[in-house]
Amino acid sequence: MNEEDQAPPSLRIGEAADQVGVSCRTLRYYEELGLLAPSQHSAGGARRYTEGDIDRLVRIRELQELLGFDLGEIGEILQGEDQLADIRSQYHAAGMTGRRAMLERAVDINDRLRSLVRTKQERLAEMMAELEAKAQRYRTVAAEMESQFRRSDPGTEQECPQPAPVSG
Repeated sequence: MNEEDQAPPSLRIGEAADQVGVSCRTLRYYEELGLLAPSQHSAGGARRYTEGDIDRLVRIRELQELLGFDLGEIGEILQGEDQLADIRSQYHAAGMTGRRAMLERAVDINDRLRSLVRTKQERLAEMMAELEAKAQRYRTVAAEMESQFRRSDPGTEQECPQPAPVSG
């Protein structure tokens, strides 16, 4: 039995890309940026992606699509998550002093990750406030137009009154 037979099942680059809904070029680009590295390579050097790699790829897409992070921000988040995973894996083997230092490091990393998310939330809240203000302005202008239209003589052809300009 060779080493490849003992390895967990893995996907070729095209299969991994199809499973997550991205292109092979995207996977290569993520690898180039250091966001994703295939856990295995075939004897011929072809990339092979494990379930863990697919989970990471899904996480990248989630951060990008759902939360709107750019690839640089995603890199920071993944780096922090990797560091936290390393701390978790070493925690039980460490003594009390080592654990205390690990916990302090974990808190620092978590603070940094929360700051990234908080910044994104603030930017989204600002955008939502702008959209809400525009929606209110549109409703106000529409109500003004309707009011002016109702006051006009219904028996005459009139142009719709011109509202104040709406920005945005």
